[in-house]
Amino acid sequence: MDWQKGERSQNVEVDDGSGGGGGGGFRFGGGRGLGLGGIIILAILGMVFFKDPTALLGQAGSGGTPSAAAPPRGRAAQVDPREEDFVRAVLGSSEKTWSDIFAAHGQTYTDPKLVLFSGAVNTACGSASSAVGPFYCPGDQRVYLDLAFFRELETRFHTVGDFARAYVIAHEVGHHVQNLMGVFARSEQARRRGVRMEGAGGLSVRQELQADCFAGVWANRTQDRLHWLQPGDVESALNAASQIGDDALQRQAQGRVVPDSFTHGTSQQRVKWFTAGFKGGDVSACDTFNGPV
Repeated sequence: MDWQKGERSQNVEVDDGSGGGGGGGFRFGGGRGLGLGGIIILAILGMVFFKDPTALLGQAGSGGTPSAAAPPRGRAAQVDPREEDFVRAVLGSSEKTWSDIFAAHGQTYTDPKLVLFSGAVNTACGSASSAVGPFYCPGDQRVYLDLAFFRELETRFHTVGDFARAYVIAHEVGHHVQNLMGVFARSEQARRRGVRMEGAGGLSVRQELQADCFAGVWANRTQDRLHWLQPGDVESALNAASQIGDDALQRQAQGRVVPDSFTHGTSQQRVKWFTAGFKGGDVSACDTFNGPV
């Protein structure tokens, strides 16, 4: 991937380790830990790339009250200039792609911020550690990324290549697009009506698969504009998608698959929906909320 061709974003922030991130967090409530509603909020707001949203539970402690008054104390992010330049190029390409798509529909695209952090960070969605993986917070419209995740992508999931890393960012930007489109708000309304979030056909899975499809749309549109992909790049992204399916992760972690607990979709589904977006670069191909996934 000739990522140097990408437009550089000015919306990348490097966390200084003060726990600032996106500002004040929300309380999980009352010293009794998280109830079901709190866990679902984590699933919706965290939108982590592949990790279990309940990894955030560790931030709640016995009292369950992370807040702006006691943010996690992360390290000042030590960012390699080349890695930061890569992130800026990928994010910049997404800004151009989605601005063009929104403009074609008579709408204005609002760029997200991307925060590079190390160890831990405080956000408008609560405090989080690197253990949750990359994630998007709709409360402050920021993507959060610890660059150490890219090393884990190689060592744990045997996925290499710049385009696989770019897919990680594009997936989280896909959640930002959903936020601007009102998907998050509609999902929350559905949850309150009792619509199932978890499970193979649950709203959480459908929302994640749509973000995969939006990543495919970005890949298609950006390739048409920049011609930056090289042989093997798409395969690396598809391999990343297949490695992080719920079924693959559960089989790796516990030796069995429990579809009722799915939150992101199977390996096959993630590859399917990324491909659907990449094939034609058409947002209308990304309707994961109607029909089978």
